[in-house]
Amino acid sequence: MTQVSRRGFLKSVAGMWAALPAVTAFPAIITSKTRAAARAMGKLPVLVCSRGEDWGTKTNAPGWEILKNGGSLLDAIEKSANVTELDPEDMSVGYGGLPNEEGVVQLDASCMYGPTHKAGCVAALEGIKTPSSVARLVLERTDHMMLVGHGAQRFAIAHGFQVENLLTERARLEWLKWKENLSTEDDWLPPADGVYRDRTGRPTGTINVLGVDAQGNVAGITTTSGLAYKIPGRIGDSPIIGAGLYVDNEVGAAGATGRGEEVIRTCGSFYIVQLMRQGMHPTKACLEACRRIVEINKRLGVKIDFTDKFVAVNKKGEVGCAAIGHTKEYKPEVAFTNPDGFVAMAGERFEV
Repeated sequence: MTQVSRRGFLKSVAGMWAALPAVTAFPAIITSKTRAAARAMGKLPVLVCSRGEDWGTKTNAPGWEILKNGGSLLDAIEKSANVTELDPEDMSVGYGGLPNEEGVVQLDASCMYGPTHKAGCVAALEGIKTPSSVARLVLERTDHMMLVGHGAQRFAIAHGFQVENLLTERARLEWLKWKENLSTEDDWLPPADGVYRDRTGRPTGTINVLGVDAQGNVAGITTTSGLAYKIPGRIGDSPIIGAGLYVDNEVGAAGATGRGEEVIRTCGSFYIVQLMRQGMHPTKACLEACRRIVEINKRLGVKIDFTDKFVAVNKKGEVGCAAIGHTKEYKPEVAFTNPDGFVAMAGERFEV
């Protein structure tokens, strides 16, 4: 029997630990839904929404009707993305989204189709409620991958879209409150009561819809109204392929929500798909993308007071979700529909 010294044993153990991925995650809460999700994993077709049960139920419904009946995968993800874009109650996507600092709603979206490895994107699009539908047309009806601003709007008009006012009364009042509370030194005054209300931060929000059809083909959409009160023309990660969305028909798809600048500089969605290519489970791949963002900011001495969230699905129909959690109250969720029905599950939280 070979004798191993204490120093040699400790060295070998240290080597084993060093070989493990450097991921520290706050464990997901194990619920009946989480267990149901585990049992339902790996079945096709599958439609994934980057939100929880409430939004996931209504978002997935029209797309699933198309997908389960063998319809077009692109039709399925587009119709599901349109649900949120057309809902004025959502203030982070499409119609009703919060405007830029000048009170103008500017929308971003991307669409990518695995079988052709083509993408279509629009950015800073004004007056069109469903930017994901315009992004799909860029994919299918042009030799380009991105149109922006007035050019994107003119392209949409040419394809029959109507220019409309996207600023709802609710969003206008939120913007006005933000404007009035920026400073006590400017000329914007608060309401007659004279009270400057507490500012609770700048809302963010996006939605990813990912799908894999019965043949294993993959597609995805990311759509958003972007960071509330942004500088006009600011573009986040959502319309950027490899950042807010990436699809590879040999592997799967990933999408991002949250602080877009962090996702752009880490190529978050592309990174996740590459990790899944190496055999990593979607959830673990999402956690690794979170880790990269955290490590970069900690190295620079930047306080992590933001949230980024990733969702992913592989060709087998396994779904994953993880987010950077700078507050313990934040619980990332993802919802999917497959032949077993609709499932909403808790994702993993990367503890900061």
